[in-house]
Amino acid sequence: MKKVSVVSVLSLLMLVGFAAMAFAGDGDVVDKGGHVSIVMVAALIAAGFGVGIAAAGCGVGMGHCARGCLEGSARNPELAGKLTVTMFIGLALIESLTIYALVIALIALYANPLLPQLTKIFGL
Repeated sequence: MKKVSVVSVLSLLMLVGFAAMAFAGDGDVVDKGGHVSIVMVAALIAAGFGVGIAAAGCGVGMGHCARGCLEGSARNPELAGKLTVTMFIGLALIESLTIYALVIALIALYANPLLPQLTKIFGL
């Protein structure tokens, strides 16, 4: 139960952080009234949830990886060095998945060519 609440709080903080950036948007996502468009806010919320879910999943995966390495080292201490090297390679690959999610979220926010067109089409 504690893990779920920690993940929920961290996801909420990520969402609030991205939403704060949405309301501090620059001119090409602000409508004539000076308000941030709903499309940009939706993109920021989606990016926040995406990165939060990716970080939560990768954190769980890292925990399982470390647990498996420790159990293997406890059962067979001679293989501890090989298991540690393999664990660090696995952790680096798991961490790269979170970084990929962050990069995709940042691309969706700052280099998305569809945002200006969607705001013009829907008049938002």
